[in-house]
Amino acid sequence: MTSVHDIESALWQLAPRELARSWDNVGLLVGRPDREVRRVLVALDITEAVAEEAEAQGADLIVSHHPVMNCHWHMVQTLRSDDLQGRLLRRLVSRDLSAICMHTNLDAAQGGVNDALAAALDLRQVELLEEEEGIVRVGLLPAPEPLPAFLSRVRAALSPNGIRYVDGGREICRVAVGGGACGGSFRQAAERGCDAFVTADVKYDQFLDSRAMGLSLIDAGHFPTEDVICPVLAAYLRERFPDLKVAKSAVHREAVQYHME
Repeated sequence: MTSVHDIESALWQLAPRELARSWDNVGLLVGRPDREVRRVLVALDITEAVAEEAEAQGADLIVSHHPVMNCHWHMVQTLRSDDLQGRLLRRLVSRDLSAICMHTNLDAAQGGVNDALAAALDLRQVELLEEEEGIVRVGLLPAPEPLPAFLSRVRAALSPNGIRYVDGGREICRVAVGGGACGGSFRQAAERGCDAFVTADVKYDQFLDSRAMGLSLIDAGHFPTEDVICPVLAAYLRERFPDLKVAKSAVHREAVQYHME
C-alpha cells in the first residue's frame, strides 16, 4: 500500500524542506498521512475546478506547487463556506482529498521549477544566478538568435496567452530564467552578462531599468513559467510509484487573458 506519507517523503527527496523560504507553507497541508493512495492529480494550483476534477477521477491526493492555504501562507483564520479559501478547504476535507504542496523548495531544488523552465527553453550549461538566492538559473542557447526569434521560442515552449517584454537591444544567447515572480533579480541577471531574463509578474520600473541596462526582460506569465514543473512531478511520481495512477490536471490553465485590437 502507498500512503500519503510515502508520497510526501518521496517529494521531500526531490525538493527538500530546508530549501523552502522561512515564510512558506509546504508539505502535507490537508489530509491524513496514513491514507491509502491509488490515484494522484498534479496541478500548479488547487482550485475548486481542480478539486472537482480530482473527485471525478477518483483521486485520493492532489500534488500542487502553490500552497492551498495561500492566505499569507500560515494565516488561515476561518473555514467558512462563504469564504473562497474556506469553501475549498471544507470541500477537500469532506471528500477526504489530501493535498501536498511543494512551493519555494521546488523552485530551488535541482530538477525543480527553474531547471524545468531552462530545459523547456533548451538552455545549456545551466547554473545558479546566485548561490545565496538559489532559485534563478542561467544558461546558454544553442546559438545566438535575434529577440523576435527568442520570443517565438518562449511562446512555443510555454504557450502563454501573451508576452510582455522590453528589448535590451542585442542578440540573445545568455539567458536567465525564474519561474513566477522573480523580476527582482533583473539587476543580477544584467550584471552576470545575461542578454535576456524570462520570468513573470514584472513591474513597470523593472522594465524601464532593464532596458536601460541592455537586458531584454520578458514576462511570460506566472502560470506558463511554472506549469512546466507539473509534467516533471507526474513523471517523478510514476517512476517512484509504478502502481499509482498519476494524471496532470487538464482543466487548470492560464487565467490571464489579453485583449488586443
